Amino acid sequence: MPEQGRWAGRNPEKDLIRHHVWSSLEADGVAVGPAWSMIPNFVGADLAAWHLAQTDEWKSARTVKTNPDHPQIPIRIRALYEGKTVYTPVPYLTREFPYLKLDPVALNRKGVSFELAATAEGFMEHGERVEFEQVEPLDFCVVGSVAVSRRGGRTGKGAGFADLETAIFRELQIVSDFTPMATSIHSSQLVDDARIVIESHDSPLDFIATERELIRSGNRSPRPNGVEWDKVREDQFENIPFLTELRDRMLLRRNEA
Repeated sequence: MPEQGRWAGRNPEKDLIRHHVWSSLEADGVAVGPAWSMIPNFVGADLAAWHLAQTDEWKSARTVKTNPDHPQIPIRIRALYEGKTVYTPVPYLTREFPYLKLDPVALNRKGVSFELAATAEGFMEHGERVEFEQVEPLDFCVVGSVAVSRRGGRTGKGAGFADLETAIFRELQIVSDFTPMATSIHSSQLVDDARIVIESHDSPLDFIATERELIRSGNRSPRPNGVEWDKVREDQFENIPFLTELRDRMLLRRNEA
């Protein structure tokens, strides 16, 4: 029986492409550390961050959201050195608070290096705890990916965290139709468009940065306007401590609108 990811079984087609990518990354020696069941770190992650940072959209951004995974550490470091405020979710959303804010001015004042603050251990210790509603409007969003197509389709590790976060931000108007959505991956994680399954809760990517190039997808597919709470899985409510309370607050906001 082939090795399975932690969240296997939710979508067989996505499971197949994840299996292919994780296996290839490890077999080809371009994975940094284990690849399975995670957003894989890869050789050249710093070059992918450099490609992303050359875009006008990145240069003009004041607030940046990244996923908490290892391959995006170079992106967080760049953002902090460029004076940008960085927001990143708690890994696996397992705490009673969802997000952490990294303010480069505050970090400098406390004598915390940007290299430390950019790591999961660093931002958990030195980041400011914030609720979703306290996140400023985001100028640039970076999500983690396992497989990506040049047209902007994306498959994550299978837990559904990134899609849920983006939908929450959309509903709170922290992210708009025009907020750039990007990812950084190894070039071997690029797959044919037909292999990426796109669902109603998925947000297409505008930028794909690899160690070789920057890809502008040109994707203009509709993005979800908010959370489809009836499609949020029971295990997500069970495993994400704040999610039920957040749902109740957001549904109340809808009813009052």
